[in-house]
Amino acid sequence: MAGWFELSKSSDGQFFFVLKAGNGEVILSSEMYHAKSSAENGVASVQTNCSMDERYERKIAVNGKAFFNLKAVNHQVIGTSQMYSSEASREAGIASVKLNGSSKTIKDNV
Repeated sequence: MAGWFELSKSSDGQFFFVLKAGNGEVILSSEMYHAKSSAENGVASVQTNCSMDERYERKIAVNGKAFFNLKAVNHQVIGTSQMYSSEASREAGIASVKLNGSSKTIKDNV
């Protein structure tokens, strides 16, 4: 099963999206946006940038866990991954975003 995006509204009225893999696991989370259209633009940016390896910023958190940011051409962070126990797991997460990020399926939970 292919992945999909879920567009939601937080309890404080802001909008965000997550990208889920085919198994339903969240593989990328956005920042909070004040407007729904901005969150929708974020989804479009993931769809555009997810296939390009140079758009992934591989990082290690202060707790030693690996994670990544997906960045747009202007270097703004589009989405952030979960924390992974190893760099190999992080690479598998990036591969999953590359595979699922071009999905045109958007579940609007707003």
